[in-house]
Amino acid sequence: MQTDLCIFDSHTHYTDAAFDPDRDALLRSFPEKGVTGCMVCGTDLATSADCVSLAAQYPELLIAAVGVHPECPAPPEGYLQELERLAAMDAVHAIGEIGLDYHYEGYDKEQQARILREQLVLAKRLDLPVILHCRDATGDMLAILREFAPLSGVMHCFPGSAETAKEVLSMGLYIGFTGVITFKNARKPLEALRSIPADRLLIETDCPYMAPVPYRGKRCDSTMLTETAAVMARKKGMTTAEICRITAENAARLFRAEHLLK
Repeated sequence: MQTDLCIFDSHTHYTDAAFDPDRDALLRSFPEKGVTGCMVCGTDLATSADCVSLAAQYPELLIAAVGVHPECPAPPEGYLQELERLAAMDAVHAIGEIGLDYHYEGYDKEQQARILREQLVLAKRLDLPVILHCRDATGDMLAILREFAPLSGVMHCFPGSAETAKEVLSMGLYIGFTGVITFKNARKPLEALRSIPADRLLIETDCPYMAPVPYRGKRCDSTMLTETAAVMARKKGMTTAEICRITAENAARLFRAEHLLK
């Protein structure tokens, strides 16, 4: 890998058990491989606390987000106070990942919407950007986001159309792309990608998931972002190094993490 790259992975889950065997060695190898920063995202109170702890151990590489994911069980009463306590830690730079997910049977639309709104209110009050998850719920998600626009944050793992991207951008949000854009069936996100200004783009792994081609089926990590960046570079008429630098600067600006840029 080119060591002159500047890669900022804007969405990771390095607290996941998939990294238990070699987490420390992996993270410590990143700087020499061009990975300058990573956002580690919580999905419930327990993982949020773990993200804060992990980011505090690697302040030269990691920042954290705390939040309750829509696929998680309803959080306990008082969860917002716990999120606020965690958000006060120096390592925390965002609220997330939060959002709506109607993909699996048995979801509770009203509960998901309530928890999303509560966390958006918290993020606004704390002046923190949000990391948004949306799957099979675009209409409801946009309706809720309109209530809170303008917003600081990112729509992560963007699956939508160019038209949806336009509305997301109009709210003030950035748009993040994963290794999905390297897949053969990635027509819609690639069409959206062409329409998004370079200064509003982020790249992310969502690791340990979503490994790009040619690593599909393997545990994903931030060093694989060069494959995602290469596809993005071709679509935007840039070099891979330029895309890595621009998206790293975008992530550092959004998350107020300029200290992680090399």
